Amino acid sequence: MISKLPRWVEYGSFVLALVAGLINSIGLLGFKHQAVSHLSGTATLLGTGIINSNFSDVLHLALVILSFVMGSVISGYFLRSGALKLGRNYSGLLALEAMFILGSIYFLVEGSVQGNYLVSAACGLQNALVTTYSGAVIRTTHLTGIFTDLGIMLGARLRGEQFDKRKASLFMIIIIGFISGGTLGACFFSVLNFYALYIPAGICLLLAFSYSIYNAKVSS
Repeated sequence: MISKLPRWVEYGSFVLALVAGLINSIGLLGFKHQAVSHLSGTATLLGTGIINSNFSDVLHLALVILSFVMGSVISGYFLRSGALKLGRNYSGLLALEAMFILGSIYFLVEGSVQGNYLVSAACGLQNALVTTYSGAVIRTTHLTGIFTDLGIMLGARLRGEQFDKRKASLFMIIIIGFISGGTLGACFFSVLNFYALYIPAGICLLLAFSYSIYNAKVSS
């Protein structure tokens, strides 16, 4: 049941959604208005690009999608299960996400598209980090599914079914985190340009360190 959800999951979901919002807003402002934390828009651009764009642009979009998938593959390999569970190596994967983001800064400030692929891989890795726990599907790099689930829950409540306040609270936390990240990303990008990505990278490292301490404390 969702009532069993530990508080550290809610805190972590907020921070990860904040990170994704930061990254995506910087992507929208710096990557020719291209989102990187989710693939719906990129897949649409790929589809239209096959007709309206040249081969290099189509290849670039395909590589952005492939990079996101490869980031998810990395998480899937090391976690070995979709269930969220204390004790797994989330700290190592969060540190790897930070390394991808830091690597992307190096390429982006040089004007290289390799940076797009690294930051897309970071988002794919993060999105696969936290998947399912006690019936709650948790996604932190996009909001479409969360808004859909909230709509379903509200519709069921209007029909007279019980409303899961804890689940709704988790979804609202993620929404607020993502939107707040987008606001902060726009502010920082206007001043720091792509160096603003140091902020989500630093947050990932801090979250990895905090999780390691928490995990060691609980396990002892």
